[in-house]
Amino acid sequence: MLHASNSTRFRGPRMMVFLVIGLLFMAGSAFAQVQPAAGFVPPDNTPTIKIGLTLYPTYTYQKSPKVGPDPNGNMYSANNFDLSRSYINITGNITHAITYRLTPDIMSSHVTGGTNLDGSLVFRIKYAFAQFSLDDYTGDWKQSWVRVGANQTPFVDWEEGVYRYRFQGTVFSERVGKLTSSDYGASFHTNLPQNYGEIHVGVYNGEGYSKAETNNQKALQARVTIRPLAKGSAIARGVRITGFYDWDHVATDAPRTRALVMALFEHPHLSAGFEFLDARDQASIMATRVRGNGYSFWATPIFKQKGSGPELLLRWDSFIPNRTNTDAKRNMFIAGASYWFPHDGNVSTSILVDVEGVNYPGTSTPTERRVAMHGYLNF
Repeated sequence: MLHASNSTRFRGPRMMVFLVIGLLFMAGSAFAQVQPAAGFVPPDNTPTIKIGLTLYPTYTYQKSPKVGPDPNGNMYSANNFDLSRSYINITGNITHAITYRLTPDIMSSHVTGGTNLDGSLVFRIKYAFAQFSLDDYTGDWKQSWVRVGANQTPFVDWEEGVYRYRFQGTVFSERVGKLTSSDYGASFHTNLPQNYGEIHVGVYNGEGYSKAETNNQKALQARVTIRPLAKGSAIARGVRITGFYDWDHVATDAPRTRALVMALFEHPHLSAGFEFLDARDQASIMATRVRGNGYSFWATPIFKQKGSGPELLLRWDSFIPNRTNTDAKRNMFIAGASYWFPHDGNVSTSILVDVEGVNYPGTSTPTERRVAMHGYLNF
């Protein structure tokens, strides 16, 4: 097996850091050089602050497997009311080109023992970043910015924005434990001219926002999304193709990589996506490299209009954590019906009732069956 030298291993992250610094330098230089035209109205640089809220209340009934025994010695179907996630979103701007976000994440903790009490809530930071907009200087390349701090990773948050059912549960790549939606680092984003797609790249710790950095390695993540028929019909414009790669190491010469491709279709009455994930992990230089892969398909038929009225959620996931042990395969299906309450402005509320099943073919692990009602409130 060939191993990259130290200089080769860190070249990608170093180049990304230099790119981010260079973009900030060019933005500052351009700002100093641009002369306002006659009749130019300067942008509003008044500092602002806004406070919002996101809640995921839920009720879950687990039909199988049963748990227990209870004090009477009987097995029973677990059921509970819960708050699976709650965010306080603090956003605003320092100038028209410098904005910020601070989002504490308050979630349920079902950890017993140690210093945590079963049923307690855990408070942690999910997003805390400054954003430097480059739109004043990038011409047709809109939505160009640099973020520094705990900010969105390129793929998961982007998919959640189209999928829209994060309040039911995480998207495929996060649910199988291979990606996370936020991490500490720096990232750059831009849209391609004429709506042909977008690019998002970043350098991150690699452990995710919920864990401390555990090594001297950094993750280089990149997503490229192409809208190949941006000038076509309304249906053709709804097609997007995405490629994503996460290049990281657990330790020196012990890679941790993720490659993902996704086809996405959006229409006023249907959103659907298909993705394939390949993940490779090596715990140490002496350990065997483990390769896992799988796919996910989801569709959300919309009967009235997106964000207002009834919808369906249909999803199928299949993942094998280790290709040398196909008995570890895990399949999951979700079928549900939702109603999105109509609102003006940036307010969203929805109720979803769904059935979720998880099975493990070829093993003695019992099939999981759950029925749940999920709520969503965001403003």
